[in-house]
Amino acid sequence: MRDCYISAAGNIRPEENILEALLQLHKLFPIRALSGFYRTAAIGRPEQPDYLNGVVSILYDGDPKGLKFEVLRPIEAALGRQRSGDSYAARPVDLDILLCGDLVIDDPELQLPDPDILQRPFLAAGLLELNADLVMPGTASALKTLITKVQLESLERDTPFTKTLHERLSI
Repeated sequence: MRDCYISAAGNIRPEENILEALLQLHKLFPIRALSGFYRTAAIGRPEQPDYLNGVVSILYDGDPKGLKFEVLRPIEAALGRQRSGDSYAARPVDLDILLCGDLVIDDPELQLPDPDILQRPFLAAGLLELNADLVMPGTASALKTLITKVQLESLERDTPFTKTLHERLSI
């Protein structure tokens, strides 16, 4: 079994949709830990509502592509996610595998570690909350050395939403 870290985000009724997505995931693979959720502006689309972003961890022993396409994508679709060519489109929920054990995958359908970890501080913050000593697979670098304190301190934590998730998921 591997620790898999999954980001959960959304900006269309995110409080409802992220909660429902995580409840569905939790039924299939019990969520072991949940980071704080952060409110961030929509990247590339200032006119869109803010996103809520966080990270959960599960134990998973299958193929990560199976997790992505047979578990996460169907949950997204069930909650109204419609994929288009616009990678910045608003969405009810977005579930992405960030890390899965120490696997390194470079495939057009799935990259692990997810390259966005180092580009989006809220992903790094969530991962560090769940594992402060996390070493990025394929490197000898601790994540905490790859992200600056200023980036982490600039994040706006949504404490009430995080508390609701902890209560509803019983974690």
